[in-house]
Amino acid sequence: MIEHIVPILVGTLGAATPLVFAGLGELVAEKTGVMNLGVEGMMLIGAIAAFAAAVHTDGNFVVGLSAGALAGALAALPFAILTLTLGANQAATGLALTIFGVGLSAFIGQSFVSYSLPGVQPLAIPLLSDIPVIGPVLFKQDVVVYFSFICFAVLAWVLAKTKLGLVLRAVGEYPEGAHAIGYPVTAIRYGAVLFGGAMAGLAGGYLSTVYTPLWVQNMTAGRGWIAVALVVFATWKPGRLMLGAYLFGGMTILQLHAQGFGVALPSQLLSAVPYIATIVVLVLISRDRKLLQLNLPASLGKPFIAGG
Repeated sequence: MIEHIVPILVGTLGAATPLVFAGLGELVAEKTGVMNLGVEGMMLIGAIAAFAAAVHTDGNFVVGLSAGALAGALAALPFAILTLTLGANQAATGLALTIFGVGLSAFIGQSFVSYSLPGVQPLAIPLLSDIPVIGPVLFKQDVVVYFSFICFAVLAWVLAKTKLGLVLRAVGEYPEGAHAIGYPVTAIRYGAVLFGGAMAGLAGGYLSTVYTPLWVQNMTAGRGWIAVALVVFATWKPGRLMLGAYLFGGMTILQLHAQGFGVALPSQLLSAVPYIATIVVLVLISRDRKLLQLNLPASLGKPFIAGG
């Protein structure tokens, strides 16, 4: 039994890592009142940028991930200009960003279809990786998975315990009041949106350079949409978002193992299981309207024009 459980748990962390990065980035943006539905597009742009950079640097995944994060932030910039400066509808602009990202990544990716990268070997932490079950799962992962743990811990601490976190929440809850006491609401929202773009680009870069080190068109396979949904599922709390990401990652890996175990179900149905499970969880969570309303940033999706 253990020999089956450990590979599933090990794979779960890797499968969940892109969702952790993208979800945390979107959570920060939404905390300031900005809903960016372009996560899928930013992930794809980050994925092809990271893969191209890694190919041209002989497989250097650090350069690749950095390029992916930068590309994601640059992709988020037009969204920020249109919604925060010009007051365009956030939902429509985010959808347009996703469509743009799908097309741009497919166009650029045509030149990289035949390439592959060496990937990244797991980093075993001495002594800890030898602990039965827990060791291989938590302490024998690639370095980017460890980095996702750090990102979560830092972000959770910043949002809950620092003045910066308080300011971000204030901008999302009552931007007029934050502006009245001297905080640059628009600039803060710009920073949050660009941070979300960088995290989405990093998530896409992880997919193309580490998790599956090759380029495949539309390789995010809807993960950007799942990341957006997870923010709602988590009721805008980092800890719950991590749990949701690992739930989706676990279901993804489980359906792959189910196919290997010879489960007599169509492969298309098994592939849909992670998405179905996510939808079911979201439906159950959304039934608690008080919980959602209690944590929903009051200005989410609403434009703010200083002096307007």
